[in-house]
Amino acid sequence: MEKYQEIERSIIKKYRKDIWRCFVKAVKDYQLIEENDEIMVCISGGKDSFLLAKCIQELKRHGKVNFNAHYVVMNPGYSAYHRKQIEENAQLLNIPIEIFESDIFSSVEKIDSKGACYLCARMRRGCLYSYAKKLGCNKIALGHHLNDVIETTLLSMFYASELKTMMPKLHSDHFEGMELIRPLYFVKEENIIAWAKSNGLSFINCACKFTQEVASSKEQLSKRKEIKKIIASLQKEIPQVDDHIMKAIDNVNLDCILGVKKNQEYHSFLETYDINK
Repeated sequence: MEKYQEIERSIIKKYRKDIWRCFVKAVKDYQLIEENDEIMVCISGGKDSFLLAKCIQELKRHGKVNFNAHYVVMNPGYSAYHRKQIEENAQLLNIPIEIFESDIFSSVEKIDSKGACYLCARMRRGCLYSYAKKLGCNKIALGHHLNDVIETTLLSMFYASELKTMMPKLHSDHFEGMELIRPLYFVKEENIIAWAKSNGLSFINCACKFTQEVASSKEQLSKRKEIKKIIASLQKEIPQVDDHIMKAIDNVNLDCILGVKKNQEYHSFLETYDINK
């Protein structure tokens, strides 16, 4: 058996409960992949996106829905070392990647460090949508997982005074007919890490030159890292706190919420308070 076949087998056998079933559940519950979809699977080079690619390969091979997948790597300015690592991992995992070039890293390095990561994410997203349109795709698949979802929810609460979350799928505001989907929505990061380690896989993290230069001195300033620490601390007392947070965002009791926004319009509970008294 080839190495990539062992890795594929581990997803549907050893990690069937913790990865494969969670992946399939998100796909089915949120109708993420449908008949005749053309999906651009975005591979950044990290563990999450490579796992996503393998799961989608398995679904295409064994699933009942007919769809097509394009495995795409956007090169925003990776070093030769990181690019080679991505290409070697793709070959090892038997993923037929297509690489397209951009100059995002060089653009980001010219601006204030405080906005670098935000700008990089915005520019990446725009480039990916444009390339997906060029390929004739109607969906873009990203490798965000359950921990990304709950961390984003808490970040919104703690720093933006707003209760909102990372959605499993979104319509594009600027590219008509295009959707963004997140098939790893129910998969926990700890299980992705375990899968990678058990198969002896090593992936890049953030290969941005700017991030590498400031990581050691400003790591403690990362708000997402702070949220990770808070969740880890809570788990010592409430082991399933991540599951509880995830369930809460799918179980909002509007009868006990002070106000909600719909289409950017705010509505107070007082608007309907006396209707059913």
